[in-house]
Amino acid sequence: MSRIGQRFSELRSCGEKALVTFITAGDPTLAVTEELIGILAEAGADIIELGVPFSDPMADGPTIQRSSERALQSGTNLPAILESVRSVRRTSQVPILLMGYYNPVLSYGGERFAVDAAAAGVDGLLLVDLPPEESGELRGYLTRAGIDLISLLTPTSDDDRIDLAGRYGSGFLYYVSVTGVTGTRREVSGDVAGAVARIKERTDLPVAVGFGISTPQQAGQMAAVADGVVVGSALVNLFEEYGGEELSEKVSTLVRSLKDALGHPPRLRHG
Repeated sequence: MSRIGQRFSELRSCGEKALVTFITAGDPTLAVTEELIGILAEAGADIIELGVPFSDPMADGPTIQRSSERALQSGTNLPAILESVRSVRRTSQVPILLMGYYNPVLSYGGERFAVDAAAAGVDGLLLVDLPPEESGELRGYLTRAGIDLISLLTPTSDDDRIDLAGRYGSGFLYYVSVTGVTGTRREVSGDVAGAVARIKERTDLPVAVGFGISTPQQAGQMAAVADGVVVGSALVNLFEEYGGEELSEKVSTLVRSLKDALGHPPRLRHG
């Protein structure tokens, strides 16, 4: 079992829900990313998504697009991100998954990526433009390396798609709560509870809800129906407004408030 599966199992055993936090690797630099991973984990993040910057982030809204541009401008690429994960693993065992697009992994080489990512300490991979039915070759490499391939589901996913995602995915299923791109929203769809219930009837994998969740109130609402909550744009927004110690403080404060909204105060962990 990967660190991701183990974390969900630990949380389930004590009645807690997972807080999954997203930041873009390399925004503004990979050195800052490495520091913030520790801050996120200490503040209560159970799983950390590192966005792999890409020049054509079609599923991302303006906030994460700009974050990706800043990371690319700082020279961030996939090999450098793996080195940063390797560095983080010297002090932290927080579950880490990479989220992005297939092109950088394809360019790197699927088998080589799986081997190098596992050696660095990556636990999971989520590629928004690689559907389960086309993931066979890469999935084989990742499975042999012990890396989870996270499947996405959306409000338009029918039962067949849910079954396919459950069969080919591992770690957890990521349910996109809204149609469209990433970004903060004033309200989260009221249909999420029914959709998550339908998914959970068809798979034993944990279900985490993301896209559009930006406030502690929204996080608490989603945690009431799902196994985990994913928050990204609300955190990435902070990178446009703050830097240095102030950025670290703002990130920590937001994550603590989000974790607290899931029903349990944050604890030191993963160290």
